[in-house]
Amino acid sequence: MIVETNSARETYELGKKLGRTAEAGEVYCLDGDLGTGKTVFTQGFAAGLGIEGPVNSPTFTILQQYEDGRLPLYHFDVYRIGDVEEMEEIGYEDCFYGEGVSLVEWSQLIREILPEKVIRVTLEKDTEKGFDYRRITVEGKE
Repeated sequence: MIVETNSARETYELGKKLGRTAEAGEVYCLDGDLGTGKTVFTQGFAAGLGIEGPVNSPTFTILQQYEDGRLPLYHFDVYRIGDVEEMEEIGYEDCFYGEGVSLVEWSQLIREILPEKVIRVTLEKDTEKGFDYRRITVEGKE
């Protein structure tokens, strides 16, 4: 599925739509350059799960957990990770293979430990089409 959005609100709404259909054990890999809307998408995704509190990128903590939705959300930002052993230290397997949904920003940096089946969400911008234009490709979700 390829979706073109023209505002942060539209990117948020796409995340919300996918959050509503998310199932336990799914791992969403969010990839895209800085400023493409990964955090906005995640905020919408969390809203789709029924999470009402603020959702921020866990850039310095690597993992942020939200338990107040219909499923737990494990939000990873691995941009600053040194190596995959750090993922083992925070217990990523309990998240990836548990009862919640995992959302991993910058997933290409930990490709070797990702489950075989993931849902890939790639966010791209094209300033020629507008400052807020995003091309969002979702692969692996029916």
